[in-house]
Formats: sequence, C-alpha cells, structure tokens
Amino acid sequence: MRILFINNHGGGFADYLNVQDGTTVEQFFDKQMRDCEPEGYLIRVNRQPVGRDYVLQEGDRVTCTPTKIEGA
Repeated sequence: MRILFINNHGGGFADYLNVQDGTTVEQFFDKQMRDCEPEGYLIRVNRQPVGRDYVLQEGDRVTCTPTKIEGA
C-alpha cells in the first residue's frame, strides 16, 4: 500500500512510500528512522497523534517531527 511520509528531521523531505499491509507506526518508524529514538519525535498520522500500535492504512500521511532541534 502507498502512504505519504513527511520527515521533518534535519532538512526534511516528503515522499510516497510503499509499505506492507499490517505495518504499525512503530515498525514503520524503526525502518525509516533507524538511528533515532521514537521518544524524541512527535509522530502523527493524518495530523493526529497515534499510538505505536496503530496499523497504517492506504493513503495515510505519516509525519515525524523532532521535539528538540539541534543547536537551538
């Protein structure tokens, strides 16, 4: 299935990605943000905060925004 991923870490980017059916937010974060701890990010799906066990759906928009900005 296809989702939109908006990564606000560093320079940021947005892109459509294909993920397997049944993928949770936690699994998605672990794969896309390998060297990052989820506690340091506000993770939203379709502009709403969700739990780590939320199962992604076709067309979802996932946003990962760091809660602390380096150098600020």
